[in-house]
Amino acid sequence: MIKNNYTCGIDIGTHSTKVVVVGFDKSKNETTVLATGISETKGMRLGYINNTDKTTESIKKAVKQVETTLGIKIKKAYLSIGGVNLGSTISTGSVIISKADQEITNLDVSKAIANSEENLEIVNKKIIHTIPLSYKLDGKDIYARPEGLHGIKLEVKTLFVTCLKQNVEDIITACGLAKIEIEEITASPLITASVLLNSKQKIAGCVIIDIGAETVSTAVYENNLPISVAVFPIGSMDITKDIALGLKISLEEAESIKLGSVIGGDYSKKKIDEIIEARLGDVFELLGNQLKRLKRNELLPAGVVITGGGSAINNIETIARNQLKLPSRVGSLDPSINNKIKIRDFSWYTALGLALSTDNDSSDDLSNNIMRENMKEVKSFFKSIFSQLLP
Repeated sequence: MIKNNYTCGIDIGTHSTKVVVVGFDKSKNETTVLATGISETKGMRLGYINNTDKTTESIKKAVKQVETTLGIKIKKAYLSIGGVNLGSTISTGSVIISKADQEITNLDVSKAIANSEENLEIVNKKIIHTIPLSYKLDGKDIYARPEGLHGIKLEVKTLFVTCLKQNVEDIITACGLAKIEIEEITASPLITASVLLNSKQKIAGCVIIDIGAETVSTAVYENNLPISVAVFPIGSMDITKDIALGLKISLEEAESIKLGSVIGGDYSKKKIDEIIEARLGDVFELLGNQLKRLKRNELLPAGVVITGGGSAINNIETIARNQLKLPSRVGSLDPSINNKIKIRDFSWYTALGLALSTDNDSSDDLSNNIMRENMKEVKSFFKSIFSQLLP
């Protein structure tokens, strides 16, 4: 049963590499987590691989734990990509309708999207996702799918999620050396959002913020689609360092204090709170500036959903709410998922989302379906890289 009936997700974070394998348990008649693996990530800084061999070993160690538990060899996996080079940009394109009766076809839509890519100005970047956000027909907004409508000129506004091409190739190389074939690759904030945000939140407007060790990843949603992806070079480890310097203590003790564990020394709670709030203030200021650029500051009814290892910091919801002037909460899995999956550590949500990604095919979530369709071209790119790696 397990050998051919599982999905594997690999999240290579700056701090740790996590592997989650999900499969269908016939005895329970439900999807469940079959195994997990974790290792310290080496050879990576701010999402960039600076030592491929070390990163490969990190992948191997985490995958080996899963293989030992299941008694099988993991050969394929879904992969996330993040880091400070991950971002997004919006471009527009247009096309004159080709049919004599002026009916819009799939080919016309594809040509309009392709034209928006031609108008995109990116250097040394690889497009990870191509997501149409809105259409105009003869200068007027349309709120239905354009296929089947009649008109002269179709315009499209498209979100392109991009990553440094070299970084994409390095991650593919590391997985190839670990003998793992990549099924698909997804921007990490989008895959995390797929398990933490529901359609109501995405339609109303919200932002997910994933606070990792060295980076903060964000994705803003509106009308059930991502309208921005951004990653900032700051993370929860910066808070740990600030506490260590401020209190003149070790990093290990500072980490415990940050997470509210029992404090061994006699430290001022007021001073600790000031240190933590100051650095979190920097994080939320960056997010606030991003929302201002999008003209969405204080205008997202579904508010802020916080996740990642840094979301375990005490009072983080209050700090976010006060600074961003938006409803804020720490993200949690939908009960229908959580009751079956039972992973409660925030830092595992990205790997879990990857392992559950095949379930998204049957979802009515528009953004998931669009991303799935646009992975075909990226997947072809990955396979070409793999062919160069294999003997």
